[in-house]
Amino acid sequence: MNTNRPVPQLDAIGLVTADMAASLAFYRLLGLDVPAGAEGAPHVELALPGGLRVLWDTEDTVRSYDPEWSRPAGGDRVALAFRCADAQEVDAVYETLTAAGHRGHLKPWDAVWGQRYAVVLDPDGAAVSLYADRAPEPAK
Repeated sequence: MNTNRPVPQLDAIGLVTADMAASLAFYRLLGLDVPAGAEGAPHVELALPGGLRVLWDTEDTVRSYDPEWSRPAGGDRVALAFRCADAQEVDAVYETLTAAGHRGHLKPWDAVWGQRYAVVLDPDGAAVSLYADRAPEPAK
């Protein structure tokens, strides 16, 4: 890459939603401090600590500038991942989300790569991973 030019920086993650209120409620359950009253807006932005932003747009908003856009079908190409403090938090957050009616995709399990891991689907069917590093096994 030419080092004489600025390098683009990841600034935001955009989500397209069929139901703004349902999507914002889901991400609030995950702890995001979404502005109150944003449910009726066609576009919502939230700045995260560290400067990264999460953007929500309704499907109609996206179609307003990209008339050819259609709802994706099939598997995920991009997924959000939320780090939890520990394995118990992975289990608790999964339970909170599924008890609120959100679809669990992978129940919490101890992954071979050393994490407690689970996946819940947001209201639009996007995979949201929950994970925490597992404590090392005690020496025998």
